Amino acid sequence: MLPFILKHNYFKKRLTNQGKVQLLLLQISRSIHIKENEEYQYIERNKTPTMHFQPSLPRLPIPKLEDTCRRYLNAQRPLLSKEQLEKTTTYVNEFLTKDGIQLHKELIERDTKNRYTSYISEPWFDMYLRDRKPLPINYNPFLVLEPASNPEHNIQLVKATNLIVSSLRFMKSFKENVLRPEIFYLKSETARNNAFHIITRLLPPQLFAFPLDMSQYHNLFNTTRLPELGKDQIYENPTGKNIIVMRRGHFYSFNVIDENGYIYKPNEIASCLKFILEATISVNENPIGVLTTSDRNLWANTRIHLSQIGNQEILQNIDSAIFTMILDDVNIGTDYNKLIRTYLHADGTNRWFDKSFSLIVTKDGYAGINFEHSWGDGVAVLRFLKDIKNDITEQPKFCVDDIKYLQKGAAEIKKLNFVIDNKIQNIVNTQKKEFEEWTRELAVDHLIFNEFGKNECKKFGVSPDAIMQLAFQLALYYQKSCIVPTYESCSTAAFKHGRTETLRSCTIETKKACEVMAQNNKNLSKAELKKLIINCGETHNKLSKEAVMGQGFDRHLFALKKIWEHSNIPKPTIFADPAYDNINNNILSTSRYMIQDERLGAIITSYKTNCNVSEYVKCLEKAFTNIHSVMTYGK
Repeated sequence: MLPFILKHNYFKKRLTNQGKVQLLLLQISRSIHIKENEEYQYIERNKTPTMHFQPSLPRLPIPKLEDTCRRYLNAQRPLLSKEQLEKTTTYVNEFLTKDGIQLHKELIERDTKNRYTSYISEPWFDMYLRDRKPLPINYNPFLVLEPASNPEHNIQLVKATNLIVSSLRFMKSFKENVLRPEIFYLKSETARNNAFHIITRLLPPQLFAFPLDMSQYHNLFNTTRLPELGKDQIYENPTGKNIIVMRRGHFYSFNVIDENGYIYKPNEIASCLKFILEATISVNENPIGVLTTSDRNLWANTRIHLSQIGNQEILQNIDSAIFTMILDDVNIGTDYNKLIRTYLHADGTNRWFDKSFSLIVTKDGYAGINFEHSWGDGVAVLRFLKDIKNDITEQPKFCVDDIKYLQKGAAEIKKLNFVIDNKIQNIVNTQKKEFEEWTRELAVDHLIFNEFGKNECKKFGVSPDAIMQLAFQLALYYQKSCIVPTYESCSTAAFKHGRTETLRSCTIETKKACEVMAQNNKNLSKAELKKLIINCGETHNKLSKEAVMGQGFDRHLFALKKIWEHSNIPKPTIFADPAYDNINNNILSTSRYMIQDERLGAIITSYKTNCNVSEYVKCLEKAFTNIHSVMTYGK
């Protein structure tokens, strides 16, 4: 019997070991699944916490009053005649010795009491939210991604699915404090260096020099600008788990985050999108989205009525959504002016301009973003778009081969059908017509200049941005023989709750260069012309450095004027001066133009009554050509 017992124990032991192996394999399998799922949930899990540096950011400095007045006068010099400048100088000196002292003192006192923020943050929010002008064209910017090199990645369903997934992965990384902090790197290759981040996280926040403010990031998701009479408000519901998808003016809602906070699988999201794309629906005859193109007070009153007739729950669903995905039927092809109009305004019927941002994917797979501007200045949007672009390029979670395995997602989708009465129907019809007429008055065009770019500008010893700004001004001088107020936005994100500062790129130096180059002055050699352009660049660099450090004049004067508006003192002559209104009527408003290694470019928009845009584009091309000719002389 002993041999049997031994044999029996052997088999028992063997079976037990096999069970352990199977259990181990199951545990390994589950571990791999958990790891894969964790990796899927996050766009990154950085070693340095997202908000690691936020508490130690320096505060935005308030410039000295005398510096602001000096800079203001310098910006006025190229714009005013000798007589006008003398008057303005008198008003500025009066402000510097009288009213300005009191207003500046009060600004400093307020800033001292509110050390958790910046002196410009609250009045800047207030300015945006009080403005009653419609959001599209006036405020909402757009950015467009380059199409993928692989045509299969540009299929509308594939592109939209991957954009949604990557956006949610970005959101989850941010909300769980594992998104890489926004840091200004002197060397760009440091940005993705893991060793750098491991070392960085061990340092006390107070010791690191180059972090940027990330206070605007929380407004990216689950946020909407609500229209209200007199002043709008920014609404945020961080518990929202759904996104809104719009197609042909219809609204759909479905959850993309489960009850445990996990992102739905790509095929689940794609199934819902596929159902929407294949739905047999005509263009909505009463597209409520077009109401977001109207005057803010009109929209506020209309929205109140919408709520009263039974649409409160639908509006809440839209307001709380993580973001909006727009599925457009349009094909862009190579018509870039059509692309500009699609992402800037379209016809308004398949948009919800109040949402913090909307991702827009066309039928032929172009993808981009249109975002509401009051909550932030684009710093967060640029980072967000760059990260999701890299994610869908380097590790797309859904591909064309996955489409055939999709299950029907209709059960997960809510179609949001607004209750419409005669009043709403009439308002919608009127707004559709007015928006169409408005956008018809807007001219758009673009220029991509392939003769030189950033690399050659650096060889010239002039910053590419200075070249761009000179070219914009020179083009207008070619066209209209005038020097005008010019606005360039400059971020002050190096400071806590920094927003923007204005870089006044129209200077005495650019004025002289424009006049000489436009008049084709034969008395000046190419070498002398080159010196003029170099002088423009040096002044531009100085102004740029000052603006980045919060040492411009626009935001300071803006804050002082806001304090005056709530005081009992008479209007200071500096603000009553027509020159103050003139310099703030920016004829050339510039931002986010294209500077690449080997080419330069810009999108140009203007109302047809103000400027012939196509003619301006030709003048801009001429400006680039002539600047390049001067800078390459003798090489």
